[in-house]
Amino acid sequence: MPHLLPSPTPDTRPLHAVRKAELDGFLAGRTADERAWLLAQRFKAEANQVALLPGRDGRPDGAVLGLGEWAEFWAFGALPGGLPDGSYRLAGALPPAQASRAALAFLLGHYQFGRYRKTEAKAVALVEPEGVDRGYVRRAAWAIGHARDLINTAAEDLGPAELAAAVRELGARHGASTRLVVGDELLRANYPAIHAVGRAAARPPCLADLTWGDPAQPKLTLIGKGVCFDSGGLDLKPAAAMLRMKKDMGGAATLIGLAAMVMDRGLPVRLRLMVPAVENAVAGNAFRPGDVIRTRKGLTVEVGNTDAEGRIILCDPLAEADAEQPALLVDVATLTGAARTALGPDLPALFTPDDGLAEALLAHGREELDPLWRLPLHERYRDLLKSRVADLNNVSDGPFAGAITAALYLKSFVEATTAYAHIDSYAWIDDNRPGRPAGGEPLALRALYALVEQRFGRSRP
Repeated sequence: MPHLLPSPTPDTRPLHAVRKAELDGFLAGRTADERAWLLAQRFKAEANQVALLPGRDGRPDGAVLGLGEWAEFWAFGALPGGLPDGSYRLAGALPPAQASRAALAFLLGHYQFGRYRKTEAKAVALVEPEGVDRGYVRRAAWAIGHARDLINTAAEDLGPAELAAAVRELGARHGASTRLVVGDELLRANYPAIHAVGRAAARPPCLADLTWGDPAQPKLTLIGKGVCFDSGGLDLKPAAAMLRMKKDMGGAATLIGLAAMVMDRGLPVRLRLMVPAVENAVAGNAFRPGDVIRTRKGLTVEVGNTDAEGRIILCDPLAEADAEQPALLVDVATLTGAARTALGPDLPALFTPDDGLAEALLAHGREELDPLWRLPLHERYRDLLKSRVADLNNVSDGPFAGAITAALYLKSFVEATTAYAHIDSYAWIDDNRPGRPAGGEPLALRALYALVEQRFGRSRP
C-alpha cells in the first residue's frame, strides 16, 4: 500500500488532529463511549499523542492525533508508529502549506534505515490532505530520505568513490553532467588542498562536480563537505570522538538532497554541485601539523591541526566557485564542535556577509520548522588565524570562537560573491522524534530549498 493515497478506500477511517486548546470542544462533540475511551487512554492532545476511537466490530473506528500547544506539523510523523495498519483521512481541513508539511512529516515517519538489518514496514496510509502540494512532498521526502541513507551508511561502504558515485547517479537521473577528478588528477587540475587531506587514505580523494541547467540562467553553486570518515589524521581523535565520524560527510549529503529537489522541480538556474570527497586517515604520507599547503586561490595555509581538515578541502572548490560569481553560493559542512557547543545539535550555525540573505534564510527556517541561527563573521577574530610562515593558519591558537574563526577561514576564499552562506551543521539527531529518527539528518535542507525556490523559482504548481 502506498503511504499517501490520492483518494479514500472503502475502509478508510477518519483521523482527527486536535490542539490542546481545542480538546474540550472536540470531546463535547464525541459520544459518551468515545469520551470514556479517550479518557481511559489518557488522551490530553499532547504533541505526538495518538489515541484510537472504538468501533463496533472490535476494530478502531478512527484515531485522534494530539498537536500540543502549537499544532506542530511534526506530530504527523508519529502516526506510522502509533496507528494500526490501514488507511486514514483527515477529518478536518488544513491550510495548504500545513497540509503539505503534515503529509511530509507523515511520510518521513515511515523512514527506516534498513541496509544492515531487516526492518518491518507498517502498512499505514494517509489520504492526501486537501490542498497538498504533491510534487513538493514527494521530492522533499525522497531528498531527505536519500540524505539520511547516505549519512547513516558505514564508512566502509561509503568512501570517497561511493559518495562521488552518488553525485554521478543523481546527475544521470536528471540529465546533468558530472565530472570526477580522482587521486593525483587533483594536483594536475589544481585542487591541491583536497589532495593533501585525502592522500593518506587507501581510497583516493575525489572531487565530484555536477552541472545542470541552462548556462544563461542565474548560477546557483552548492559545495558540501564530503569527509567520509574523519580519524583526525595525525592529530588523532580519541575513540569516543570517532564514533559518529561516518557522518562527517553530512554537509555533502544535505546538498545532494537540495540539488535533487532543485533538479526535480526544474528550477530555472544553472546549478553546480561540488563535493570534495576524502577520508582523513593516518599513514606515512599523511599531511602533518606544521605543513604548508598551497591552495587553488594561491593562498598558503599552515596546518595547525590535521583534525580541522574539512575547511581545507573546501578551500579549492570555494575559490573556483567564487571566480564565477554565482547569484548564490552555499556551503554546508559538519565543521566545528564549537557550533554545537554554542547552539546545540538542532540549530545549524549560519554565517553570511549578506544581511538580506541571512534574514530570508532565517525566515524560511522558522516557517518550515527547520531553524538556523546566525553567528557573526566578526573580522576582529581574523587575527586569530595568523601564521608566521603562511598566509593563514587553518585553526586559531586559542580556545575562543572556534565556529567563527572557521567561517572566517572559509570566507578568505570567497571575495567576489556577496550572496554567500556558510552553514555549520551537526547533520545528526541524537534521540528518536516523530518523523525524525535518531541518526543522520540533513538539517536546513528544507529551509534552503524554500529560499532557492523563492529566489529563483516559479510559484508551485
